[in-house]
Amino acid sequence: MKISVPVKSGHLPDVYGKFAPESEKHNGAPVRSFPITIEDAPEETVTYAVTVLDHDAIPVGGFTWIHWVVANIDGSLTEIPDNASQSGDIAMTLGKNSTAGSLVGNADPQTNQHYVGPQPPDRDHRYTVTVYAIDEKLPLFDGFWLNQMMDAMHDHILAKASTIVMSRAE
Repeated sequence: MKISVPVKSGHLPDVYGKFAPESEKHNGAPVRSFPITIEDAPEETVTYAVTVLDHDAIPVGGFTWIHWVVANIDGSLTEIPDNASQSGDIAMTLGKNSTAGSLVGNADPQTNQHYVGPQPPDRDHRYTVTVYAIDEKLPLFDGFWLNQMMDAMHDHILAKASTIVMSRAE
């Protein structure tokens, strides 16, 4: 399985991160998710799960930052479309990102259970995008945590693919 994400000059296009226009932000946070193209998924794929993680956040905050975690995307898709997190164009079960945790305390499901784009504070960061091909619909409900998805996927991952995309700080 292979995945790809659009880049411009080696970085995620501005509309998906820190330099997004205000029209693509909610309460100051970028919320337009980028498209993900999926190739060569196993025939038995029933659903996809997606994570977008920022390991470069560890020196800044002490832990990997979760930007997006979703499950139960239709496994027949070959692309998760632009703005899928907010548009409702495809069905998915929405997990909580790091803004929902007690350190930030974001109680707004518009941003804590959807994609929240990169806003690297110190330097350009690398974001690990992973798509998992799953052999069933996972028993999750909106508002799940990443660890719950990982537990639910155990023994159900047919394939996974990751790519790293950069987002600029300045």
